Amino acid sequence: MMQVPELEELLAGAHVVSLPMRVRFRGITQREALLLDGPLGWGEFCPFPEYGDAEASRWLAAAIEAGWQGFPEPLRSLIPVNATVPAVAADRVPEILARFGRVDAVKIKVAEPGQGLDDDAARVAAVREALPDAAIRVDANGGWDVPAAVAALTRLAGVGLEYAEQPVPDIAGLADVRRRLRAAGVPVLIAADESVRKEDDPLKVARAGAADLIVVKVAPLGGVRRALEIVAQAGLPAVVSSALDTSVGIRAGLALAAALPDLPYACGLGTVSLLGADVTQASLVPDDGVIRLRDVTADPGLLAEFAASPERRDWWLDRLRRVHAVLAGGR
Repeated sequence: MMQVPELEELLAGAHVVSLPMRVRFRGITQREALLLDGPLGWGEFCPFPEYGDAEASRWLAAAIEAGWQGFPEPLRSLIPVNATVPAVAADRVPEILARFGRVDAVKIKVAEPGQGLDDDAARVAAVREALPDAAIRVDANGGWDVPAAVAALTRLAGVGLEYAEQPVPDIAGLADVRRRLRAAGVPVLIAADESVRKEDDPLKVARAGAADLIVVKVAPLGGVRRALEIVAQAGLPAVVSSALDTSVGIRAGLALAAALPDLPYACGLGTVSLLGADVTQASLVPDDGVIRLRDVTADPGLLAEFAASPERRDWWLDRLRRVHAVLAGGR
């Protein structure tokens, strides 16, 4: 059982930042995060504002692991990563890809509210044109229903998709989409993301035969060690991804990717490239398709430059107090 530090210790090392986004992503243009300066390193607590305290407690557990417990021993030091293309117009794809340098895999956001399948197809086609040999995966964030998902993936499969991430919201729907695609001979694997990290039981998706692989994120699952347990129990290949973290949060994702026995897919850990600023002078960003495992220290000057407004700082500190009470109550 994790030892939860006293609230006063967390508050003493808490810094709240608001970082500009290069492009709108998940509906936001500023990414807020609360960073914790622990005895063994920095941790990041940045659940999106709409998440309740119980769900956010897993994010706090992950931040405490990073700062107070440290990470498991790594099995590798170079982590392959994919580029991430938000739901931008097709003509912006080259600009987005240029920020990632050379990559062998690209994740493309699809099923954006207010857009249609033609927009998705144009974006995917633009990525394929720019990178003829890259592995392409699409992420719908549960934005389709089953018939729409089957129709969309049948159409998008023409460019050669590595897999489709969370095409529909629920586990039963994932299983149905997977079954229909197989019956139609459409060679698209199904990856589960929200159906792993937002379920009360993250292993449901594996037991239901609803996915070919799972996407795992350190913070929503409660830390690197907990994520390792889930991957082992699920018995499915895993892709390590981020939750739009600063380099402090990406360091935890790299720790998970480095500790997995098998790492068959490029990881979605290159997302610092989507931020307009970071909390360290040496950001964890891709170089020739990989990120090298190393520790990260937040820079005092950047913490001051991008400090959140007093009102937002108070909001995050109040949230930390509430979520700490939830986490400490479960000790």
